[in-house]
Amino acid sequence: MSTGSAITVAVTFVWLGMVLAISFLEAPLKFRAPNVTLQIGLGIGRLVFRALNTVEVAFALVIAAIVASGPTPARITVAFAVAIAALAIQLIAVRPRLTRRSDQVLAGSDGPRSHAHYVYVGLEVVKAVALLVAGILLLTV
Repeated sequence: MSTGSAITVAVTFVWLGMVLAISFLEAPLKFRAPNVTLQIGLGIGRLVFRALNTVEVAFALVIAAIVASGPTPARITVAFAVAIAALAIQLIAVRPRLTRRSDQVLAGSDGPRSHAHYVYVGLEVVKAVALLVAGILLLTV
């Protein structure tokens, strides 16, 4: 395995692990902790997801650079493209809506719940599956 391939495998599985740990473990559990109000949970979530998304963008850039720099099987490129597209949609289309809604809640508004959260979670599932597929395919090359 080349150095580029090894780095791509490592980054892929670290990225997948971060998504699984934060999106599917930390995020739902924080609201079950004693004395964590909706406002506190949202404040923590905003910080955690801002950090996660920053790292995800860095990982996506590393992977894109390595994939673009050498011959990569199409099926691996497609899996990474799906993961990166899901991240882009989250950051460009969904996160701004979630931020507006959390701003309203933090300001004390009790308006209707946003469905953007469900879209974000759906994209997290897509991203996680795409990263898992890409990682497995990388290990078989």
